[in-house]
Amino acid sequence: MFLVFRAATDQGPAAEGWIPGFVLGHTSAIIPDSVSSLFRGRFSVVKRCDQRGTKRTVAVKHVNKKLMRRDRVTQELTLLQRLQHTHIVSLIDTYETPSSYALVLEMADQGRLLDYIVSWGNLTEEKVACYLRDVLEALQYLHNCRIVHLDIKPENLLVAHSSGSQPVVKLTDFGDAVQLNSSHYCHTLLGSPEFAPPELVLGEPVSLTCDLWSLGVVTYVLLSGASPFLDESAEETCLNICRLDFSFPRDYFQGVSQAARDFICLLLRTDPGQRPVAGLCLQETWLQARPADGRARAEVCLDTSRLISFIDRRKHQSDARAIGGVRSFIQSRLQASADSQSDGERERERESVDAEEKKLL
Repeated sequence: MFLVFRAATDQGPAAEGWIPGFVLGHTSAIIPDSVSSLFRGRFSVVKRCDQRGTKRTVAVKHVNKKLMRRDRVTQELTLLQRLQHTHIVSLIDTYETPSSYALVLEMADQGRLLDYIVSWGNLTEEKVACYLRDVLEALQYLHNCRIVHLDIKPENLLVAHSSGSQPVVKLTDFGDAVQLNSSHYCHTLLGSPEFAPPELVLGEPVSLTCDLWSLGVVTYVLLSGASPFLDESAEETCLNICRLDFSFPRDYFQGVSQAARDFICLLLRTDPGQRPVAGLCLQETWLQARPADGRARAEVCLDTSRLISFIDRRKHQSDARAIGGVRSFIQSRLQASADSQSDGERERERESVDAEEKKLL
């Protein structure tokens, strides 16, 4: 009847009534694998484990109690229990240890998407489009439930084997996800802002299309191996995001079609209301398995060498620092730019008037 978050042991009964859900088994049902942690996040570490008896391999996410409040974990669990989709990593079980809250999750046996791409090579636009379709189907499902993920980035895209020839991309980590019951939810931005939309950077209310902006940045990364807004500091990165200051360097986008670039621009729009919803994105011609004319895309292999550096940089980058303090810096710089532009317009108007007066003389 209720989710048992602290499983029963020989020392005592299980603790009930934490949140509504299913009844847990014993913590001893999970056997840690000899392999070390799979991934490390801001507040958690994910380990490969086996379930006793079934020998099913699972991923156990240990959330550090010192770093994450119980109500935040409750929120993530509440959402995960409701979700059931091919392209979303599913929740299997939960338990508690003295130092962590543990979420037993479906195992994505091929690991993170970028690692998978680098290890296999032969990346093409068609493959990128296929990966993005999987993510968009997950987002369409979430957004239909009024749930926004708010942390779409390469590290949260995993790959699993499927019965078909194509691997399946799955969305994971719902620690920042929320259900939007009002239009005035503001989200605290933590760590690197390079995948965050302008409204998160500026502390404005979020919307479902926040995820579409982030997916646009992910698309840019997959196609080029570079980050569109990244600068030398978090402040400058945030400024680039708010100014929509990015480009398509020829060296980075060698062999990338105009249609792929147009898709990125479609998602990277400053106004959240101007971004297409996930369902409309799935109808975009570039994302179709085969174009409308029936001809297959040219199989041009994309350069993945920069992705290796991208992965390494992200692994060594701290992602737990709140960056809300940069907002005053950003707003002052944006205001200075606006004032400078206004001054320039007034100067041009004066020059135009002076020119007209000279003609009359």
